Amino acid sequence: MSKIVLTGAAGALGGRLRAPLARLADTLVSTDLAESLDGLADNETYVKADVGDAAAMMELIEGADMVVHFGAIPDEAPFEEILHSNFLGAYNVWNAAQKHGTRRIIYASSIHAMGMYPKTVQITTDMPHRPDTFYGLSKCFAEDMASMYWDKYGLEAVCLRIYSASGPVQNARALGSWLSYDDLIQLVEKSVTSPITGFAVIYGVSNNDRSPVDNSKASFLGYRPKDNAEDYAAEILAKTPVADPQDKGQMCHGGPFATVPLGVSGVQFIKKMSEGN
Repeated sequence: MSKIVLTGAAGALGGRLRAPLARLADTLVSTDLAESLDGLADNETYVKADVGDAAAMMELIEGADMVVHFGAIPDEAPFEEILHSNFLGAYNVWNAAQKHGTRRIIYASSIHAMGMYPKTVQITTDMPHRPDTFYGLSKCFAEDMASMYWDKYGLEAVCLRIYSASGPVQNARALGSWLSYDDLIQLVEKSVTSPITGFAVIYGVSNNDRSPVDNSKASFLGYRPKDNAEDYAAEILAKTPVADPQDKGQMCHGGPFATVPLGVSGVQFIKKMSEGN
């Protein structure tokens, strides 16, 4: 294809997508709030821009065949901050894509759109939202907007409910929720190259024996995850205390995000837990 726009290109996940996406298009336009990016591909350009700036998104997305939208606050935060980057940012991307005739948006949604469901419930892609934070609520908004723009304008969207994207598995929760970086790249590549997607919601998980989600509807993409968190199970479980069934942080799909007060960083909460504070 001619042009792909990647938002959130300086982020932990967006940064891993730059090289694979550059191989799929004549031009990759990467954007984020960083001043610059190192290691640009020969066909990659970088533009510093705020997804909350409507004019900037309108200019960037002009001529794009697809947008891979990973640009947002990746954590719980005060509502006003989430409103700008996650709610308004998503609207600006969809509005610009529709105005310019972009074919498809691949969106970094999150399990936190469903975070208050108990882990004893295997969640599907067609169950009602049940967000755990303002952050999760922003993902619900963008998914519903994606559905509306598909129904109204035929703008395709693949919403990837990413669970726990990381390197090696770090904790017991990730034995079910892990998404390896290699499987993340495969999932995004398949979302870009699939001939037809319409509006789709897909769970971003690897081929885990303990996966708590039903991802059967991802098969049409050709997504076949290769990694399995069970490879880490013996080591992880040997050092994991018995779970407390009264602790929503252990019993809900959203993990610690199910317990933090609204507006308080879930990432910092997890860090304090890991440090024993």
